[in-house]
Amino acid sequence: MTLPILDASTNMERARRAFSAQAPHFDSDERTNAILKWMRNQVYMHEEEFLSPGDSILELNAGTGIDAVYFAGKGHTVFAIDNAEGMLDELRKKVASLGLESRVGSARCSFTELESLPVRQYDHVFSNFGGLNCIPDLHPVTDALPTFLKPGATVTFVMMPRVCPWELLHIFRGNIGLALRRFSKSGTRASIDGHEFLSYYFSPARVAECFDERFSLAGLRGLASLSPPPYLDTFPEDHPLLYRTLTRWDSRLSAMPPFNRWADHFILTMKFLP
Repeated sequence: MTLPILDASTNMERARRAFSAQAPHFDSDERTNAILKWMRNQVYMHEEEFLSPGDSILELNAGTGIDAVYFAGKGHTVFAIDNAEGMLDELRKKVASLGLESRVGSARCSFTELESLPVRQYDHVFSNFGGLNCIPDLHPVTDALPTFLKPGATVTFVMMPRVCPWELLHIFRGNIGLALRRFSKSGTRASIDGHEFLSYYFSPARVAECFDERFSLAGLRGLASLSPPPYLDTFPEDHPLLYRTLTRWDSRLSAMPPFNRWADHFILTMKFLP
């Protein structure tokens, strides 16, 4: 069963409600999910290749602030935006509890409405774990970015591609819907805490094409190409040796085709040279 085709604003509103409802238990869910923790650490390793000490970061769909406080703890300054009030409430409580108010600012703002933000230029723009998969067209985001970027700045999007090997394996279990769900051009139903919305999946090439000629590809890695996706959360405990082996090979092969394109997520970094 699929949701009817929704206009972009209606779908964004559905997603906002879903993530706001998820916020109170988001951090606890991650703490108990070894796969998610491994994936986030892989993202941080990638980011370290592009960040310099004291960089300023604009974070889109910042969620509960897990990444914002991590980067602030590394000496960067972060302006974190999210459109879900529940997520921002958790983020602000976290920032206050850690005494990071001088390094982490925040505002409620959709990543499709960046023009409403005060104009300031950043060294890096960051969006993690598929928040941008809530829209069918990335141009409202990528077209607005140059206003907020210093020359030589970088942009990293962590998104879900169309091809995920682990999901394709569900064909052999007879679950065709799950195996092929990412290939729907009209969006795929997602559900969080009883709230449904549509997700859209992009190849890395399609994402890169949404940036204009002032941007060039600076880095591309797969995230969980060989190892299982986060919803198989008991896999590391059930198969510890196999999981360690798969993640070790994931790390080694993540920048190589096709592993940097076929995965649960991919990490794409673009460099801005106006």
